Amino acid sequence: MRAAVLESYGEPLSIESVPEPDPEPHGAVVEVEACGICRSDWHAWQGHGEWADDQVALGQVLGHEPAGRVVAVGDDVTRLSVGDRVAVPFNLGDGACPHCLNGHGNVCDDGYALGFELDAPGAFAEAVHVPHADYNAIGLPSNVEPEEMAALGCRYVTAFHALSHRVDLAAGDWVAVHGCGGLGLAAVQLAAALGAGVVAVDVREEPLELASDLGATTTVDASTVDDVPGEVEALTGDGAHVSVDALGRAETCRNSVDCLRTRGTHVQLGLTTEAERGEVSLPIDAMARWDVSFLGSRGMPPTRYDELLRMIAADRIDPGALVTRRVALSEVSDRLAAMTDYGTRGVEVVTEFGG
Repeated sequence: MRAAVLESYGEPLSIESVPEPDPEPHGAVVEVEACGICRSDWHAWQGHGEWADDQVALGQVLGHEPAGRVVAVGDDVTRLSVGDRVAVPFNLGDGACPHCLNGHGNVCDDGYALGFELDAPGAFAEAVHVPHADYNAIGLPSNVEPEEMAALGCRYVTAFHALSHRVDLAAGDWVAVHGCGGLGLAAVQLAAALGAGVVAVDVREEPLELASDLGATTTVDASTVDDVPGEVEALTGDGAHVSVDALGRAETCRNSVDCLRTRGTHVQLGLTTEAERGEVSLPIDAMARWDVSFLGSRGMPPTRYDELLRMIAADRIDPGALVTRRVALSEVSDRLAAMTDYGTRGVEVVTEFGG
């Protein structure tokens, strides 16, 4: 089968013929019908993460936001059948560790990071293996198309987990979202659907326009404003109740913390770049003085996807509205390169995998 393989950091992925996966007794093989192209793929492609012992090894098949159809199941799999339509989380649990058993499978002690480690080849490929499939694979409702579910990917579910499970968000609260790539736009749409007022912040006009279309109450063009936190405070009356750094730059992280009101909550979703190498200085004294919370969030437990799917079924959210481009497997390298200078908008999805 064809797959996009990381052979050299920052260089075009190699489109190669690799062996088709066979299911482990606990696993399933999914024919990939759609896979989102995420900024986390860009980080892996760039070779980032060695400062956190998290650098993706060369030889890795990238891609971690797949949806498709089950084509084979292992002998121990009981919940899935050939032909089932599923989505696959990137943060795969084993279903047996204390975190999984307590509903926190996104931080499984013995989990897999799909598309980021060699024993979990990714989904920029015609097929992908899903370990512990009864626990991890998410059945798709009949009215949800694969590319919509691929748009959910890690970005949408990470934003949902952050806003629905990690913070105490009430209707009428203000949420500031710093960075309107796919992750930030997901946070915009979800925060609005959850009843919050949303301030979307970016330096580009097109993403801000899309943020408005997705439910942002107001926007801030950070390229034209000297004091982003002050602008957010002016727009919200007293600062945001919740603020999200969806980009991972030092400036966006600090702006996010600084725009909070008393007892506000910052949520870190974006990963840092070579410039930050995993560390950002913060106004610790002010955070302590004003009872500010700083939270991280990663993916979403597979056992809580039903909450998100119910919102889709009720037409409260539309992840497909984030999809701006559909590409072939051979175009992935170009789209990753475009992310270097923030040359993409919304969510781009691979929908063609054949020769």
